[in-house]
Amino acid sequence: MSALASLQTPSGLGPFLDALTLEFGPYDVLDHWQQGEFHHDLVVRVRNPVGLPAPVVVVATNCNAGIKEVLWFEQPPERWALWNWRCPDNPEFEGDLAPPKMSWRKEHWFNPCELLGDDARSELKPGCRRKARGGGWESL
Repeated sequence: MSALASLQTPSGLGPFLDALTLEFGPYDVLDHWQQGEFHHDLVVRVRNPVGLPAPVVVVATNCNAGIKEVLWFEQPPERWALWNWRCPDNPEFEGDLAPPKMSWRKEHWFNPCELLGDDARSELKPGCRRKARGGGWESL
């Protein structure tokens, strides 16, 4: 199995980061964004990206750290540009994004725009939440 293929196997964030470290060495966490209750983006820069599509990886996970999507970029994406790329019809997201050098979706993937509607599922009681920028719910 190639080193890159070993990163496509894990379904969870922990095993993905373990495989990344084993195959490519240290990395730096650049950012973590939560959109609503059920979507997380972890932005990581690999220090020695030889053999990778690009040095920056965005790992999108669900609330249980199950990987939904992996995106490889030359430069760290801006949060709202990334969401504008995902959900271009949402007026609360703006910015341009260079397309990822490579990407793949895992079994946990579903259209992230579905998490952003006013009728989006929530585990927070209505009196304990507010709409996040672009949609989804966050605690008060």
